Amino acid sequence: MNDNQNLAETLIPPRPPKSHRIVLNLNYRESRMDNILLQALRDQSENMSLKNISRSGLKDLFSNSKILIKGQRARSSSALAKGVTYVDILGY
Repeated sequence: MNDNQNLAETLIPPRPPKSHRIVLNLNYRESRMDNILLQALRDQSENMSLKNISRSGLKDLFSNSKILIKGQRARSSSALAKGVTYVDILGY
């Protein structure tokens, strides 16, 4: 491995226990996280309970601080930067 690969690996936040990770790779900034995350959950096939989550179910996860970005609580209205964002959903 070269230094760039080591640096990239150290920038990936550790995944919390009993969580499901979604990796968002955005080509441009998004003003709201909730719509992007809902679509990403519906597109994935690793966790069927999250694949079929309703908008109100996703809202509950945000309200109960179960969605994290870099270990910090995310809000449904959180903006997302261009590039890669690691989103962890606790309890899955």
